[in-house]
Amino acid sequence: MRYPAGGGMNAAARVRREKVRIQAAAMFAESQTTAQIASELRVSEKSVRQWRRRWTAGGTAALASAGPGGSDCKLSGDQQKQLIEMLDDGPVVHGWDDARWTLARVAELIERRFEITYTLRGVSYLLHRIGYSQQVPTRRAIERDPQAIATWHRRRWPSVRG
Repeated sequence: MRYPAGGGMNAAARVRREKVRIQAAAMFAESQTTAQIASELRVSEKSVRQWRRRWTAGGTAALASAGPGGSDCKLSGDQQKQLIEMLDDGPVVHGWDDARWTLARVAELIERRFEITYTLRGVSYLLHRIGYSQQVPTRRAIERDPQAIATWHRRRWPSVRG
């Protein structure tokens, strides 16, 4: 399952889900059957069985939310801010000969500056986390003449359009 917010449940959904597990714990204490609990809480019997095993092993505390999933970012908050500034400066400032950031270039920049290695997929996740999205540059010919284009639009286009 994919989540639009970047993976996993958001904080409100985790709280709701934890409340359901706590309700299930009260029902476990009352010795209700798995089928009864699943029906009343509108969850699967498999979930109820898993929760019951955790409750039996560790009590109600074992059903508490573990927090958001996923690994922590390798870069600190300050390093992320520095990376944003470096990306905004552009790749030419950092030694590349054209004005395009690629995942490989960003990974190399991070390794040079912070001595932290990232995979290309990790760089993609990091860039998404700090607010960047994939962009495809508009391809235009070097020989493009804006004046000639404007003249064509003004003189020729009306007759072509009909």
